[in-house]
Amino acid sequence: MKLIATRAGRADKYDQLRCVRRDGSATGCAMPRQGILPHDLVHYVVESTLGWRHAFYGMIAAGTDIGGAMEQAHDPGNAALVDQAIHVEAIVESLQAQLWSGAFDAAMFDEGVRTACTGRGRSVPALPADAGRQLFDAVLLLDERWRLVPWHGTLELELPDL
Repeated sequence: MKLIATRAGRADKYDQLRCVRRDGSATGCAMPRQGILPHDLVHYVVESTLGWRHAFYGMIAAGTDIGGAMEQAHDPGNAALVDQAIHVEAIVESLQAQLWSGAFDAAMFDEGVRTACTGRGRSVPALPADAGRQLFDAVLLLDERWRLVPWHGTLELELPDL
């Protein structure tokens, strides 16, 4: 699936994301500007790096409209949602907290993931010891690329078939 992130104008509060599936169908949404890499692009890093296909972008690739995928992935009471989707959301949230702090702290990352998962009544994912640091570094690299996109320009990313 191709992700096309478009930076809107300088004064805009939202950028845009369009997901184009292999069959040519597409869905999209607005991405709020937060001063850090947009949440949906952090999802891309986590899901593509870990090779997980049962989370936000996996739902979209399977045909769910992006709005529906957002509702499902962000609903803590959604018992039907697979653990992997909750795990990704927890990892994304913890990475965003690290971005806001300006530095990576492994213990804080792990605690953020644990708290987000247990707060949703779910298990905590078993991640390799250095996964948090690797994901944070990958997020920083994508953030650098995103910051170089000119106003009204696009960044295209390919989400591999898993």
